[in-house]
Amino acid sequence: MPHVHSRSRSWTLHLLYGWELAGSGEPLEYAREVLQHRRIKERYRPHTNRLLKTVGGNLDRIDRLIAQHASHWRIERLDAIDRNILRIGIAELHWFEDVPAKVAIHEAVKLAGMYGGKDSPRFVNGVLDAVFKETEESRP
Repeated sequence: MPHVHSRSRSWTLHLLYGWELAGSGEPLEYAREVLQHRRIKERYRPHTNRLLKTVGGNLDRIDRLIAQHASHWRIERLDAIDRNILRIGIAELHWFEDVPAKVAIHEAVKLAGMYGGKDSPRFVNGVLDAVFKETEESRP
């Protein structure tokens, strides 16, 4: 199953990036329209849809967490790839109990290494680690 989730995260990143460039609507609506013209294997759809729905439904909260933990960076100034990788990672950290935190962070760093700039993996790791530590401290 890990490979399926990795490919789903990659699809989710591509769809979120396209959605952000399109500049309107909800991520899941955008994805449905795009996927009418592109094929995504059936086994990747459930996790991809779950991520898109979670990010879209919690976008303000996720973006506040990014802004809070991305020291000296306004969210709109972040690279779109890094911003969307962070959105995926935070969605998994906060709402996906079936994905261990270390896996969510590792997978986000891996995406950053594949698609981001040279400093993206370290940046993504630092932000997600800070979000994770805050989340753990606030749990009863």
